[in-house]
Amino acid sequence: MILIAYDGSKDAETAIDDAAELFGGEAATVLCVWESFVDVMARTGAGLGFADGTVNFEEIDNESEASARERAAEGARRAERAGLKAQPSVRIREATIAAAIVAEADAVDARAIVMGTRGLTGVKSLVLGSVSHAVLQHADRPVVIVPSADVARERHTHH
Repeated sequence: MILIAYDGSKDAETAIDDAAELFGGEAATVLCVWESFVDVMARTGAGLGFADGTVNFEEIDNESEASARERAAEGARRAERAGLKAQPSVRIREATIAAAIVAEADAVDARAIVMGTRGLTGVKSLVLGSVSHAVLQHADRPVVIVPSADVARERHTHH
């Protein structure tokens, strides 16, 4: 079993395709992490005006989770077409997205985690942080970080 972190981005699509090449025919869980509205507001400090009860947090969370389920299913279908035996999974964000990915890897007893990278370098990487970097730092199993085709091409031209 491998775990593929999937957010619908081109990088994540490339990670699925490369995972199929590396682990063809293997069982895979395609994970999409979602975040509750209250947590987003608390993390960003933008939720102060929503405390008056005019916003239905539960409805927003239900829609967020449903969207994550849809993305996970989309990723699992892509993984199936690529040759993996895939199942979709969703998990609510824990302390960080990386923590949720590592927790899911533990839950499914994944032998490896596969994920894309945004290709952030230099100052951007330091300022924004990186989910893939955090997973790499905290995972207790192999982690395969796959650059998107565009990032790989750009890096190749600079070498």
